[in-house]
Amino acid sequence: MTTQVKFASKAGGQLEGALAEPGGTGKAGTLVVIHEWWGLSDHVKALCDRFAQAGFIALAPDLFHGGRPTTQEQAAQMMTQLDRKKALGEISDATAFLTGHARSTGKVAVTGFCMGGALTFAAARFVDGLAAAVPFYGLPDMPMDEYAKLRVPLQAHFARKDDWAKASTAEEIQRKVRSGGGQMDLYVYEAGHAFMRATEPQVYDAPSAKVAWERTIEFLKKHL
Repeated sequence: MTTQVKFASKAGGQLEGALAEPGGTGKAGTLVVIHEWWGLSDHVKALCDRFAQAGFIALAPDLFHGGRPTTQEQAAQMMTQLDRKKALGEISDATAFLTGHARSTGKVAVTGFCMGGALTFAAARFVDGLAAAVPFYGLPDMPMDEYAKLRVPLQAHFARKDDWAKASTAEEIQRKVRSGGGQMDLYVYEAGHAFMRATEPQVYDAPSAKVAWERTIEFLKKHL
């Protein structure tokens, strides 16, 4: 089960998030989990629990600061209104919190879904101290040339039937990352957007989600 935690913000004050830890008392790799446009939902907390069961310390920072949209219109509005620069600062704060966690090995990765996937790409470029990044079906509003500057190992997961986070754009990003000497593995699934969201049968694709999860855990264990 996740626990609600508070951690310091370099901008002043405190931030909140959901934290899940693996059993035992030993050291573990750590992971920032960036939520979708639905905010810090039960689904995101459940993902943190799954990451903990796989052996990682997982923290999902609440980038909406308590906001919990209940309709797609509200979610879209909150995502549009999100200050991306401020959000990246808070992801950096979460990274610092995990680096200093008593059980941390000192290595931190970042992953995220939809809006969180877009922020994962951006974090890989602009947040210091990350060992790896795993974006899921999200594309940041970032100039393509910025991807050539990425030095964090990436494993990206996209859906073939996705009109928002298009696989063709992800393939272009991969070419740009590799052109700059960076590392990026890209997997494209025969599924639709948000295929990892197990709480919504209309979008969830179990076979794709299973393979993507296994690849993610293997990648994180390699880098953390």
